[in-house]
Amino acid sequence: MKSAVVTGASSGIGAASARALAAAGYHVICAARRLDRLNDLASEIKGTAIECDITDASQVANLAAQVGPTLNVLVNNAGGALGADPVIEGDPEQWRRMYDINVIGTMQVTKALAPALIASGAGTIINIGSTAGRWAYEGGGGYTAVKHALAVVTETLRLELNGQPVRVSEIAPGMVHTEEFSLVRLGDQSKADAVYAGVAEPLLAEDIADAVQWVATRPQHVNVDLMIVKPIAQAAAHKVHRES
Repeated sequence: MKSAVVTGASSGIGAASARALAAAGYHVICAARRLDRLNDLASEIKGTAIECDITDASQVANLAAQVGPTLNVLVNNAGGALGADPVIEGDPEQWRRMYDINVIGTMQVTKALAPALIASGAGTIINIGSTAGRWAYEGGGGYTAVKHALAVVTETLRLELNGQPVRVSEIAPGMVHTEEFSLVRLGDQSKADAVYAGVAEPLLAEDIADAVQWVATRPQHVNVDLMIVKPIAQAAAHKVHRES
């Protein structure tokens, strides 16, 4: 059976992606910090739960050791946004934390699992980026900076792995309504709800999971470099149709 690792699998896009890959026949190793949630998910999809904070090198090494010698798919989903302050009012600790998770954490996991992906003879790396990695918007300086960085890391990785049997893709979602993303970012439920107010149909985690499954299951010679996925209501970061 083919195997997949999904980071940040305890909720949202990560959990949905784990379910989608399991439905496609993969044994999914679900990695995240919240082991209680992972255990429930792993039981549901007959996968494996591994507690892992991707910013902790020792925990990443433990993840790699448990994955084993070969791996077919790595979904680098763990990430997130903190704060929405203007750049000149930004919190340096929030910026550092976002960079540590979205960029350094992704690098650490990819570095640790690259040998297993190569050894499989048919590996795929899917980095979950964001339209924030393509557009700047007010109040998004920190998050857009780290997602732009992740986009360039993905492009560089594709160049560096050229000639190896590993595909490298980025899926860049726009507005996705999940339980935690905006709440964690803004720290207030009413503010989080306001992000989606009047938007008839924002994307759901399952929409992105469907894209993950599709990219992962293309013929191995097909590399989907970049997939940008937005709800029809969102033309750009600053232009979202809201019903009154």
